This record gives sequence, structure tokens and C-alpha cells, in this order.
Amino acid sequence: MTDTDAGIPACRHCGAPLTRSLVDLGTTALANAYVPLERADTPCPRYPLHARICDACLLVQVEDAVPASEIFHEGYAYFSSFSDSWLAHAKAYVEMITARLALTGDDLVVEIASNDGYLLQYFVAKGIPVLGIDPAAGAAAEAEKKGVETRVDFFGERLARELVAEGRRPALVCSANVLAHVPDIDDFVAGIAVLLQGDAVWTVEFPHLLNLIQEVQFDTIYHEHYSYLSLVAVERILAAHGLRVFDVEEIPTHGGSLRVFACLEGAARPEGPGLARVRAKEAAAGLDRPQGYDGFAPKVEAVRAELLDFLRRAKAEGKTVAAYGAAAKGNTLLNYCGIGPDLVAFCVDRNPAKQNTALPGSHIPVHPVARLIEAAPDYVLILPWNLKREIMDQLGHLAARGTRFVTAIPRL
Repeated sequence: MTDTDAGIPACRHCGAPLTRSLVDLGTTALANAYVPLERADTPCPRYPLHARICDACLLVQVEDAVPASEIFHEGYAYFSSFSDSWLAHAKAYVEMITARLALTGDDLVVEIASNDGYLLQYFVAKGIPVLGIDPAAGAAAEAEKKGVETRVDFFGERLARELVAEGRRPALVCSANVLAHVPDIDDFVAGIAVLLQGDAVWTVEFPHLLNLIQEVQFDTIYHEHYSYLSLVAVERILAAHGLRVFDVEEIPTHGGSLRVFACLEGAARPEGPGLARVRAKEAAAGLDRPQGYDGFAPKVEAVRAELLDFLRRAKAEGKTVAAYGAAAKGNTLLNYCGIGPDLVAFCVDRNPAKQNTALPGSHIPVHPVARLIEAAPDYVLILPWNLKREIMDQLGHLAARGTRFVTAIPRL
């Protein structure tokens, strides 16, 4: 993203000036920049977090992009395999798409942002050749242990041309929750267009902007997410690179997502029924016009006021509050609300890479889940609210001891 001559940020896709604000969340730490506990009090860099809407192409995006190399590095601590529900989602996708495309051992499946092999492992089990692409060396090493060949690199047109030169033409390219993470979205989509040939398919999943707006899911806005996607914006971006959407599924992941099926413009793929349905839903909600995004910021401010009131009352009453899930979305919430260890004593997480660290910006310590069992706090604030049911099922014994579970989104 660059500034226009007038000093106004320019759209990362079409270059138009970004004059319309969706919500300004102030300055926050990078959502996955966890700090070792012994350095918990060390100030961490903070960056502006301001989401804007492009009046021209309707792409919602953060105003100031942090270089991707500062986010997706060797120590990047997000591993998909620590969510049981996400693994189940991945396995179900593999079963569905293998049948839908009639994939065999003669086909190649490429996943972009393959992380720790959470998804491609299920193709491997079926004897279908795979290639993972991920810039985080730590996650890639975990994937290799699962038999998933992984290239440590950022995906774009350059890498796509390298793969084609090597003769690696996939029947399927899949990418779940990566398109929003790409600073140069046009380079990424151009790379997809290079990789695809014939009737090859690209499936891309992303949290649906419609749900972000309607359910006030502002905590899904963080520096790691450069864009916030609707079908209307995605169709325009793909069309600019000779691609088209031929079907869409609405799926429950991440508080409500879209799974888009795309192909080359001239591919023999008929349109599925989901495409017209989602187009109509977005139009009814006003996502096909800039004015449809107005009025979001006051709803965000109301969530902050409600959560702070609850935490301050709990403290005044001598109640203890802990958090579950050192999730990126939780860090946006905590930083925006100005919440620290004085209001939330500690956080727990199943991921060993996040344990014995402090949450970025808020400095709340992160411990293994066993700490929660020992402390039996009065309240547990579930930060990854999209996994609320899974987490409550895991901690049912705490509820039996009187612990209450709360989430802040969309309402307390």
C-alpha cells in the first residue's frame, strides 16, 4: 500500500484513495509477537491498526501494512494442528474435494500456507502427491515430519513461474485463511493464474466480511490480516487476473467463512447455486456499495465499554478472571481495550510454543492449560470465541466447580 499524491493511503488492489474509514483500533502490537516471560515488561513495537474501505473496488484493508517478513518468520507460533475442530474441518474438506474433482494418485495438490501439514497429511494418506508452500520454517519442519513436502517461501507470481518451470502443474490449489494475510494481493492472485491450466481448480477460504460486520468481529482485524474479504471484492480481484468464481460455500469456521471455488476464465466449470445466493446476501447487507459499511465503529466502541465494565466490576468484587487461548484475535481485543494483568490475571494455551510467554502489548502471562485447572478462576474469558464450544467441552469439569465462561464478541 502506498500513499496517493494527496497523502491519503491508496488501495492495495486498485490504487484508489482510501478516504472511508471502517474502524480505527489505535496502535497495537503485532498479534503473534509473543515475548518470553522473562522479558514480559519489555516494551514491544506498536503499529497503527486502521481498517479502511475502498470506495472503488470495495476491498476492506488495514491502512498501514507491516512487512510480511516481520510477521511470518521462523519463530511464527501458529500451528493449525492444535485445534481439534480445525483438523476435523481439514479432513472433511479433503474427502469432499477428492470426490468432487475425482482426484487420483496422478494429480498434484498444492497448498499455499500449508503450515504444519494439518491438511495435506490427509491427501498423503490417500496416496495423492502434495506440495506445501509456507514461509515459516518452524511450521514447515513439522509438516515434513508428516510426510508433507514443503517449500519454505512466500507465494506469488515468481514462485508460481518457478514451479511451472519444474513441471509442477496442480489439479488443485488450496489456500485456507491466507488470502487475507497477503500484502500484495495482486501478486498472489497472479501467481494462481500462472499455476492453473485447463480445468484446474483453486479453492480459497477466508472469514466472510459479512459476518465481521454483522457480528462486530473487529478482533479479527490485526496487522497479519492485510485484507478483509467479501465475495464482491474477491470476484473483482480475480477477474483482473483472468480468473472467475464458479461456486461458493458458506462454512462455519472462524465465525463464518466463505469457501470460494475458482478457475481460469475459459475453464469448463459451470456455476454452482452458492454463487448467486451469496451475491444476493451481500447485496442485501449493503456490501456492494461503500455506504453499506458506515456505522460499524460505534458498535466496536460499545463492545469495549461493555467488556471493561464487566472486568472492573469483577475486580471490585474480588473475582478472578483468566483467559483461554493466546489467539491473535484475542490480542487485538486486549490491546484495543487496554486490558492487562490487573484485569486478566493470566492466559492459558495448548500450544507449547506460546506457553511461558507474555501476550504482545498486554503483557498477560501465558501458561499451560494445567494452570487453569489449578487456579479454578471465577471467570474464563474465551478469546478465540469461534472455538467456544470446543473449549467449554474440554473444560467441563471447571464449570462443575463454579467457573463461568464468557466471550466478548459480539456481546458479552
